[in-house]
Amino acid sequence: MDPLHAIILAVVQGLTEFLPISSSAHLILVPVLADWPDQGLAFDVAVHFGTLTAVVLYFRTELLAMSASWFRSLAAPREADDEARLAWAVLLGTIPLGLTGLLLHDVIETYLRSPLIIASTTILFGALLWYADVRGAQTRCEYRLGAGRIALIAFSQVLALIPGTSRSGITITAGLLVGLDRKAAARFSFLLSIPAIGMAAGYEGNKLLGIGEAVHWTPIVIGVVVSAVSAYLCIHYFLKLLDRIGMLPFVIYRFVLGAALFLLFW
Repeated sequence: MDPLHAIILAVVQGLTEFLPISSSAHLILVPVLADWPDQGLAFDVAVHFGTLTAVVLYFRTELLAMSASWFRSLAAPREADDEARLAWAVLLGTIPLGLTGLLLHDVIETYLRSPLIIASTTILFGALLWYADVRGAQTRCEYRLGAGRIALIAFSQVLALIPGTSRSGITITAGLLVGLDRKAAARFSFLLSIPAIGMAAGYEGNKLLGIGEAVHWTPIVIGVVVSAVSAYLCIHYFLKLLDRIGMLPFVIYRFVLGAALFLLFW
């Protein structure tokens, strides 16, 4: 892979993994539209590892507190504090995605990666994000999620298996719909991304070992480093600017991208 292609694709992954605009759609579409060769499974694993590294580093303080409280809650469930409850919410919120991904991954990879499907989901879930941002109560923080609200966000995350949906987009949408404010919805979405990205990277890494694909280390190193840096900056500035800009810029982008895809591939 050309180093410039690796840099561009790594930046695309780092930005779109956490913005509500679908990383999988962009990683599929950029090589197609630019007429580049497929980047290969090893590179996909590398950029997933990079974005996972970024989100873990960004939330390192919260994750340490959540982990300590979670282990204490195992010994004394009735004394679970907010950090422990948030850790349980992240773990339980990941189960539907993990089970559905294992069962339907090959079906999705075979039948749901077409540009027209991506165009449709890009527009549809962009409209839903807009609705949630306008109509959501935005009165709760991520520490005040009951079982029903966690379940709704968890099952909404399953839809992210369809290219073009956006994992961050659909979980932020669901968070807004159940009353989270914008930053709380984004933070909970990013915490949910840790097991989600970890599972995706693990699944793809296992496939990579099985097929014995040759590894070219220069683009791999570029992919890890550039995706990690761009993802870290994306998380920081997205959370910093979110209350000021809202979701409308991302909704408009999704509408424009979806319309362009229909024009190109219809």
